[in-house]
Amino acid sequence: MEKEVKTITKLNEVGDTPYFTMLKARESWSMFSIMAEFIETAEHLTGVSPAVSIFGSARLPEDDHYYIQCVELARKLSDAGFAVFSGGGPGVMSAANKGAFAGKSLSVGLNIELPFEQSANRWQDISLRFRHFFSRKVAFVKYADAFVLFPGGYGTLDELFKVLTLIQTGKSRRIPIILVGSEFWKGLLDWMNNTLSPAGTLSPGDVELMKVIDDTDAVVEEIIRFYQERPLGPSEEEREKMMYL
Repeated sequence: MEKEVKTITKLNEVGDTPYFTMLKARESWSMFSIMAEFIETAEHLTGVSPAVSIFGSARLPEDDHYYIQCVELARKLSDAGFAVFSGGGPGVMSAANKGAFAGKSLSVGLNIELPFEQSANRWQDISLRFRHFFSRKVAFVKYADAFVLFPGGYGTLDELFKVLTLIQTGKSRRIPIILVGSEFWKGLLDWMNNTLSPAGTLSPGDVELMKVIDDTDAVVEEIIRFYQERPLGPSEEEREKMMYL
C-alpha cells in the first residue's frame, strides 16, 4: 500500500510538468479531430445507400488481372444501383473508383493521409480525407451493405478481420463478405479451417461468414440474393449496436 501511494505521488509530480500539460492538450485535440471526421462523414455519406466497400492492394498496376477485374466489378455494381466505396488511393482502390465512376451510382473515396503510397485518384464523386485510421474504418463498416476484398496486404487484412470481428461478436449486422481471388485467399482460409477451428479459437460457422467468388457477375448476384432474403440496411436493434463501432 505504501509503495502504491509513492507511485501515485510520483505520477502526480510528473503530471504537473509542462510536458504532461502539452501531452494532455495534444490528446484532447486528437479527440476533437476524430469527432470532426465523424461529423463530416455523416454529412456526406448518410443517405448514400445501398453501398459496397471494396478493398485491395494499393500496389497493383493497371495491367494486373485483379485491377482489371475490379474495374469491371465496380462498374457492374454501380450500374446495379450500388454506390462504391474505396480507400481513394491507387491500385485496387483506383480500380474500384474508376469502375464506379463510369457507372450510374456514386463513386466514393475515403482517403487517408500517409507518408507513402496514398494519393487520391481522380475517379471520385465524393472524396473525403481522413487523418485517423479509426474514423475511416468506422465509415467503411457503418455505411457499407457489403464488403468485397481483392488481394491485398496488411491494410486489406485489417479491414477483413475488423468486419469479421464486429459481425462475430454481434456488434455489427451481418453483411456479405466476398473474397475475390480463390488462389490468393486459399492459404488463409486453409489456416483458418485447419488450424484455428480445430484449436477451438473459432466457433463453428465463423469461416462461413465469408464467401470466395471469382466471377464478377456472381459477386453482384450474391449481394442481391443476400438482400432478397432479408431487408436492406440495418434493423433498429442493429442501428443501436452500430452506434458503438
